[in-house]
Amino acid sequence: MSRTSPVVLGIESSCDETGAGLVSDGVLLGDALASSMDAHARYGGVVPEVAARAHLEAMVPVVRQALDAASLDLADVDAVAVTAGPGLSTAVQVGLASAKALAFAIGKPLYGVHHLAGHAAVDVLEHGPLPARCVALVVSGGHTSLLLLGDLGRDPVVHLGDTTDDAAGEAFDKVARVLGLGYPGGPAVDRAARDGDPRAIAFPRALSRPQDPAYGFSFSGLKTAVARWVEARTDAGGQVPVADVAASFQEAVADVLTRKAVAACREHGVGTLLLVGGVAANTRVRSLAEERCAAAGLELRVPPVRLCTDNGAMIAAVGDLLVRAGAPASPLSLAADPSAPLTGALLSGPWA
Repeated sequence: MSRTSPVVLGIESSCDETGAGLVSDGVLLGDALASSMDAHARYGGVVPEVAARAHLEAMVPVVRQALDAASLDLADVDAVAVTAGPGLSTAVQVGLASAKALAFAIGKPLYGVHHLAGHAAVDVLEHGPLPARCVALVVSGGHTSLLLLGDLGRDPVVHLGDTTDDAAGEAFDKVARVLGLGYPGGPAVDRAARDGDPRAIAFPRALSRPQDPAYGFSFSGLKTAVARWVEARTDAGGQVPVADVAASFQEAVADVLTRKAVAACREHGVGTLLLVGGVAANTRVRSLAEERCAAAGLELRVPPVRLCTDNGAMIAAVGDLLVRAGAPASPLSLAADPSAPLTGALLSGPWA
């Protein structure tokens, strides 16, 4: 079939979701997703070897489902984008090897991209091109960062602040375990918090003093404070008010995230806050961000919930931006980088 704009196939396999998506000129043509979350639930967290095996089994069916959803064949694909890092080493390697094989088989360029750049780029599929400058709050199970973005396809990414320990999503998982809410913790805590009082317990807001890093985050102490509070209540023979604990913990996380994000927008003269990542699906984080952005006169952009968690569409979206920006393709020798720092969307090296 003929198209005026290149079609980019995106592949994501950084954790426990195997995703594929197809994007052309900022439009999502089709996508598919397979999750191995149920296989990890009994362990209370993701097991890398289990995730890698699940990716191997799901990769071909997921790519085929995405192509079918877009009414396309592999021959219609003009470029292949893939998460090359960060993520679980074995999981990333499965996706990268699959993308290399596909790119080689169809004779099309490969783009190894940064996973977090994909989270930022996915909003383009819902709300159109990003503004020339914006602040992105990326909040997921493995990352919590405040970023200053320009042109995501061309410009370097500026880190304003990152977490010094646990990511917000990781803290949700650990608190859910303490409260007996199961895995994954984010949705479980969110559900429990709906029946609780967010003011019931004054949990700490870390790195909130004037002398602390303005845009740094820390959630390890908050997680420990919740565990100690629950232990003390249990040791005293009292019943743990799960809903109140969940709501109070969630409020502490949402408060710190949104307060620092709005402050970053003000300081850098940016009119748009981009809220992305798995924790962006949390109802309180979203609602408090809406309240504070409205009060500050800022535009808030949040992708649909289904595009907040890991998916192939987001990798296709950032690949689409790189292709349209004229970025050079990655070599087939590109290696996975499980701990890749985010300096730009492309992981195959600097370019001009």
